Amino acid sequence: MDGTARTLVILAHPALEQARIHPPLAAAAEATPGVAVRDLYETYPDFAVDAPAEQADLAGYDHLVLQFPFYWYAAPALLKEWLDVVLTHGFAYGDKGERLRCKTLGCAVSTGGGALARQTEGLTAKDVGLLLRPLELTARLCGMRWAEPFIVRDADLTDQAALKRAAAAYSDWLGGLGR
Repeated sequence: MDGTARTLVILAHPALEQARIHPPLAAAAEATPGVAVRDLYETYPDFAVDAPAEQADLAGYDHLVLQFPFYWYAAPALLKEWLDVVLTHGFAYGDKGERLRCKTLGCAVSTGGGALARQTEGLTAKDVGLLLRPLELTARLCGMRWAEPFIVRDADLTDQAALKRAAAAYSDWLGGLGR
């Protein structure tokens, strides 16, 4: 961990090399003062998450951001595995589980979409909020503050100018977590 990093971004994208929005978002995060980025699929390609190391590392941060694309209305599998093995009873919640108390949990998510997303049946801001509700409740269970999520919609249709704007907005959002 960089000595000045106060925010840890846990990046979970199973096909980052093919992604459009998450590489520029990750680059913006890495360039933001006080932010460190960990790519779960690069760190744990075998899904064998080192829970003790992850837990020890989390102690050094004030803010935790989960960055991921929605896949079938959920987070990618490795992020779920990370949550299951790292945020355990006795560490994150329950008896003596106060290691994350008063830290911030936020999510930076993308949705695909196109025309379907803009139709009545498509994902709305309310829908994204509902999909993130389990993570919001996780924050509450762990005694963490919940940050309003950073959302990029229609990521598969976003042009280069919009990608640059989204990356700049993400950097600003990350910088504002401590305020």
